[in-house]
Amino acid sequence: MSFGEKILDYKEEIITDLAELIAIQSVSGIQESCKEALDWMMKKAISFGLKAESINNVAGHVELGEGGKLCGVLSHLDVVSEGNNWDSLPFELSIGDNGYMYGRGVADDKGAALINLYCLKALKDNGVVGKNTLRAIYGTSEERGMEDMDEYFKYEPVPELSFTPDSEYGICKGEKGILQLELYADTHDGTTLTQLHSGKTTNAVPDTAYALLDCTENEDHQLARLADAKNGSFEFYYTIDGMMVLSRGSAAHASTPDKGLNAATALIDLLASNFSPLTMGTLPSFINHYIGTDTDGVMLGIKMRDKESGPLTVNVGTVHIDEGYSTCTLDIRYPVTKDGDEILEKIRRQAEKENIHVKVLTHQKPLYLSEDSDIIRILSESYETIMGEKPTVYTTGGGTYARKLQGKGVAFGPIFEGEESNIHNANECINVEKFFKHAQICLESMYNLYTKG
Repeated sequence: MSFGEKILDYKEEIITDLAELIAIQSVSGIQESCKEALDWMMKKAISFGLKAESINNVAGHVELGEGGKLCGVLSHLDVVSEGNNWDSLPFELSIGDNGYMYGRGVADDKGAALINLYCLKALKDNGVVGKNTLRAIYGTSEERGMEDMDEYFKYEPVPELSFTPDSEYGICKGEKGILQLELYADTHDGTTLTQLHSGKTTNAVPDTAYALLDCTENEDHQLARLADAKNGSFEFYYTIDGMMVLSRGSAAHASTPDKGLNAATALIDLLASNFSPLTMGTLPSFINHYIGTDTDGVMLGIKMRDKESGPLTVNVGTVHIDEGYSTCTLDIRYPVTKDGDEILEKIRRQAEKENIHVKVLTHQKPLYLSEDSDIIRILSESYETIMGEKPTVYTTGGGTYARKLQGKGVAFGPIFEGEESNIHNANECINVEKFFKHAQICLESMYNLYTKG
């Protein structure tokens, strides 16, 4: 019997506690709710007889052991907003007849965060004596730039060996660079397009968008005819403020925007097919001309790829245009061997030509580790003990706390390849059986870090 199997002794308690944690609506950026989730985790740890400490109400850790190397397992308690089109209540844990658990955060990352805590409890309850110090580290703004870890590591040391269960199995040795930008015009100067709103977060593909138009009846009818030939779903309504066009797409994570349908860019594409740039306005015309409905950056002149991590991707996460303001956000994931500053400079040059301003919201440089590093070796052995086979080693466009670990950590689990999870989408879920298989791998890994690392 592997040590990792001991986590199965806590299955019922884990499900009960996960329901409580999912119910806390800790949407990233809402400070009080995120603090509530962090406080819940700290109090639960103390009730287990573990040492817990919160750092400035934005991050914290639960600790076991003392001396030796500091080893860490990092997870986050903030979630993206619930979005639309759920088949169940997003902040209520539910288990379907198909063997999946549903709820916002169940896969990203509250489920794994709770498992980290129960792994520490299992080590303590079984009287394991470690050579090292083991910490489960928790943050509350992973979805909004990871400033929580910047703050945490002002006061606490970076662990010597770490992993974050916030991606997929096998072992993620590399993460693309993440460049998040705000593009804005001095004002909205469109005449036909009076409003356009879409998206709540930069790192997700928006699934709905709407525009208000001041146009003629003939233009209304022409637009409706054009919609039939466009990729997307559009609805038309007459309101006191003019014609409203509602665009429906499908959400996806910004690291894989091609898996969704961007409601905002689809709507702008439709409008641009019927109205001139002058009547659309400076920013929506820029989006149409330099981004369009593509997700590879080709129209911005930044299309690229490398063999280590694949292609660059671009996602228009939010667009908000109204009288007096006009702004959008971009999420760009670029290959691990490329230079993000050069990409930014190309975008600035394009934007300046069109009187668009560019503001950097966050720039996280790429992460890339050698496959023979200590942490990859330890995690590989742990995975093989539970699964009976070696894990794959891969790179991702996703961004995790691993990039805050100074080359001393990687992303590892909790989602198995090919498993449905709907992260950042409606009906976020995780397979119950696979969830507890992850729990075994996680405990085996934490046991090895604690006793051998």
